[in-house]
Amino acid sequence: MSQKDSSGSSITNDGDVDFRAQQLFKLLVEQYIADGNPVASKALATLPGVGVSSATVRNVMGDLEALGLVSSPHTSAGKIPTQLGLRFFVDSLLSVEPWGSDKVREIEAELNPDLAPSELINAASQMLSRFTQMTCLVTTPMRNQVSLRHIEFLRLDESRVLVIMVMNDREVQNRVIHLEEEIAETELNQVANLVNREFAGRPLMQVREDILTSMQVDKDEMGQRMQQALDLASKAFETPAEAEQELVVSGEQRLLDFAADTDTVRLLFDAISKKGQVLNILDRCLRGQGVQLFIGQESGYQPLGEMSLVTASYQLNGELAGVLGVIGPTRMDYKDVIPVVDVTARVLSAAMRYGN
Repeated sequence: MSQKDSSGSSITNDGDVDFRAQQLFKLLVEQYIADGNPVASKALATLPGVGVSSATVRNVMGDLEALGLVSSPHTSAGKIPTQLGLRFFVDSLLSVEPWGSDKVREIEAELNPDLAPSELINAASQMLSRFTQMTCLVTTPMRNQVSLRHIEFLRLDESRVLVIMVMNDREVQNRVIHLEEEIAETELNQVANLVNREFAGRPLMQVREDILTSMQVDKDEMGQRMQQALDLASKAFETPAEAEQELVVSGEQRLLDFAADTDTVRLLFDAISKKGQVLNILDRCLRGQGVQLFIGQESGYQPLGEMSLVTASYQLNGELAGVLGVIGPTRMDYKDVIPVVDVTARVLSAAMRYGN
């Protein structure tokens, strides 16, 4: 960046930042990401390839501050990028290199298509947290994207039945249902055979609706005992609203490493445990293309006001299913974090499609 020393404005007539100012700003952001300290004009001027005096750097920083791209945390300190500045850096100045084949193979080895979907999601969450050293969040597929493959009813005693459901070929879910009236083992087997014959392959949410519809349509032809058994089957597919979508979290303790203060940590832990608002933010990411990035206040959620969230959606059987992402400091190394989130989402999608 060896350009002639000049004290002219760094802002073009169109209000844009000129090339020299962009390059100085890029160096400042990279230095700030590396060590987290304000960058002085004198230190910036001594970097290789700058080729201008510290006075010129100061003038440029003044122009950038007027645009809201940098600020001074203390009157005597150097400059740091603002959240607006980081957005400008990511959108206009950041060069993201594709991940090397060795790293991609490492991710593929961990996200083995032979694993069940829940195991894949847990593996992706733990791996992404380990690679980035940040907190990772992954939303599970909605129930309307999970299909029934097989169901069995096992009578435990006169008042309890164990329901065993196989979903998407390898996902197994067990639950115990309490009976109001005793149901014979033969009737349970009849219902299991009926459900497997008529409803296998359909989304779980649709199965329950179809069973209830069948009970209404055929109630005159169906005996009371069979009605009771089918009612039991419909209960097997009930899911509380709060359990419609889960949030798998890895590396929560890493929030302690980069949160500004204990109050922020407490708010973040509380937000993650309650899930609702975090799921809403991640749901917005589900509708976007490619990697989605929220820097600080862009999420519109106060606990994330000093954090960045980098996400990408993944697919199940070729359809959008959920979102994975990382929460970290706004000074995270975006050139490394963005590609690993992107590649992990792609490999997870391929594994889910292959195995299901």
